[in-house]
Amino acid sequence: MHTHGPKFYGSTVISDKGQVVIPVEARNALGYEKGEKLLVLGAKNDTLILTRVSSFKKLSEEMAERAAEINKLIQES
Repeated sequence: MHTHGPKFYGSTVISDKGQVVIPVEARNALGYEKGEKLLVLGAKNDTLILTRVSSFKKLSEEMAERAAEINKLIQES
């Protein structure tokens, strides 16, 4: 389902209501479904990043786990 590495899926246009359409090829390749919640993150150079809430939650949990391990190592030093 998920492709590895960057992939170009085409382009989209911001509607007068501020809506954008994610190209069907991208939705299919990534398994995005109607009604799925996405986070919209801003990055440098006017870049927007869309990611599933569930994916971001998993990443943040993994980062929190690693932070605890690092803090434990620092305290033991």
